[in-house]
Amino acid sequence: MSAATTRKRRSNWPAWLRRGLLENIATGIIGIGFLMLFQPFALTLYTWSFVTMLFGTAMFIIVSKFPE
Repeated sequence: MSAATTRKRRSNWPAWLRRGLLENIATGIIGIGFLMLFQPFALTLYTWSFVTMLFGTAMFIIVSKFPE
C-alpha cells in the first residue's frame, strides 16, 4: 500500500463547516449565555440568557456530528 492510499480521506465539506471551528463558536455562545445569567445589571440580558445557552447547546449537539 502506498502512502496516498493509507491517508485518511478528507471530507468535501467547506472548511468553515468543519467541526473544530463551529464547536468553539458553540462553546463561546454557551459561555456568553452563562455570563448573561450571572450578571446583576440588566434584566433583559438575564431574560435572554436561557435562550442563548439553549441555542449554544443545540448548536453544539448538531455540530458534533459534522466531519473533522
